[in-house]
Amino acid sequence: MRLDLSERERAIVELLADRSYIAVSELASSLGVSEVTMRGDLSTLEERGYLMRTRGGASPAIHRSILEHQKLHTEEKLRIAKRAAELVCNGDRIMIEAGTTTALITRYLVGKQDVQIVTNSMLAFSYSRANPTLNMILTGGNFRRETESLVGPIAERSLESFNARLAFVGTDGFSVARGMTPQFTEGAEIVRAMNARAEITWLVADSSKFDKVGFVSVLPLRAVHGIITDSGLSQEAAEALRAQGLELILA
Repeated sequence: MRLDLSERERAIVELLADRSYIAVSELASSLGVSEVTMRGDLSTLEERGYLMRTRGGASPAIHRSILEHQKLHTEEKLRIAKRAAELVCNGDRIMIEAGTTTALITRYLVGKQDVQIVTNSMLAFSYSRANPTLNMILTGGNFRRETESLVGPIAERSLESFNARLAFVGTDGFSVARGMTPQFTEGAEIVRAMNARAEITWLVADSSKFDKVGFVSVLPLRAVHGIITDSGLSQEAAEALRAQGLELILA
């Protein structure tokens, strides 16, 4: 998932995911490099927002839950994000809701011109800020570390100021019976707000989330235009979703 990292840099981030602090000497010993080399790696990762340098070591800048989600169904998420990005046209106005899959969409917008993005995702921002052809607007709001998202009344009111052709939203679970069901109430409100301001809303979620039920019921599936998921979705599930009038894209 961390496409911009070298093998050693990924190893550093993964080691930090399980710890609140690791000393430079321990990291250097674990990865078989000098402490000078390790300090250089840590400085680079800090500049890119993956960690925070502390006296004699480093602490993770990204919440453990995000790092754990990034490890799950990685290839499927990359295919889904790439397919979603293909729906974006030059000059488009889009909204991207926070999530490990939705955030990756910005990675595949290279070559697109004059795309305006409104997002509450700090991950999407970190992935896209090096692309000069993308115009990024962050909603503002309360920062939730567990999801790298901006949520709450400020974020919701911000979204009311914009209109988009496309919205890409995520969820922790989706089913015909329960619809879209994220885990957090604040995230559910962002999904509703984006859906209300977009002409077309796509649910972006890997197939492992089908028939899983999160804590909050946010929208029935028929409220969105379609679902972009992976080819691991069963034929029975695909037929049930299409029977709801949904366009289904299998990446």
